[in-house]
Amino acid sequence: MAIAKAERLMNLALCLLGTRRPLSKRELRESIEAYVEASGRDRSAASGSEKGAAAASDDSFNRMFERDKDDLRELGLVIETVESLDGEVGYLARRDSNRLPPITLDAEEAAALGLAAKVWQQARLAGAASGALQKLRAAGLPEDVDPYEAHGALEPRIPVHEAAFEPLMLACRDRRPVVFDYRKANAAQPGTRHVEPWALECWRGHWYLAGFDRDRGAERVFRLSRITGRVRSRGSGFTEPVPDVVTVRETVASWAGESADRSARIRLRADAGYPLRAKATAVRELGDGWDELDIPYGHGLDAWLVEFGPDVVVLEPAELRADVLDRLRAVAGG
Repeated sequence: MAIAKAERLMNLALCLLGTRRPLSKRELRESIEAYVEASGRDRSAASGSEKGAAAASDDSFNRMFERDKDDLRELGLVIETVESLDGEVGYLARRDSNRLPPITLDAEEAAALGLAAKVWQQARLAGAASGALQKLRAAGLPEDVDPYEAHGALEPRIPVHEAAFEPLMLACRDRRPVVFDYRKANAAQPGTRHVEPWALECWRGHWYLAGFDRDRGAERVFRLSRITGRVRSRGSGFTEPVPDVVTVRETVASWAGESADRSARIRLRADAGYPLRAKATAVRELGDGWDELDIPYGHGLDAWLVEFGPDVVVLEPAELRADVLDRLRAVAGG
């Protein structure tokens, strides 16, 4: 149905843009195949006299046409309504009213676009980024400006290796619920999640999805590298409103102890745990291949420490040590 409507809207837009004079509803109804087919179906489905069937078909067409006209106007098409001398109403979309102005970019603006496109050259959006720049070139991008020209020794990259990125990006754009299998840090087997996806964001080299978890009835953030299997779409719409601001980075940062106001003391093998060492506020050598670290303690630190397995021993506080042990027992128990 969505494809049929899109085709109908496109044909209506082409008719309105291609005419030199206003077209009446009757002329549009006879010119667009989708309207002709719909009128035939309405006449066949209507019961009663032929006159009643024709009236029902006319009412159905009028409603469809008004909806289509409103949809095209919402998409930005300027449709004029013109009344002729005999009182008949016609419609047209003048090309000069629906033509975008020439795109003019100076060297700095073109360089900014080129830099943004370079970010995605190693990701799944590389084709879209290159295609956008080609369209800008065709629309008037200065010939003496190369958007891909290097403007510094450092070039940005956003790596996207997870297969879940593209279907989740499309689901966020189209507001489609999804289902996927997700492996938590303290679980041996993945569990099924039903999620209304809101936004994707990259934080410290990892991609995260924020959305509404239907099973838990609350907002959740998921790391894409922990999604296993295929992301499946669900046809039903969202049940919860999308927030105006989705704080993915802030949520993940709080899990990693970025906003912590406490400190934890751990033992760490001397040749392991470099991400922990980068966060440590103090490091003391204990000998025998172990070091003692003071690290910020915030929500989710227990899940992060579990990832280092036998290389980490929590010394204090006691509640953090207990949480880590509970997670390790859960993993060991399968």
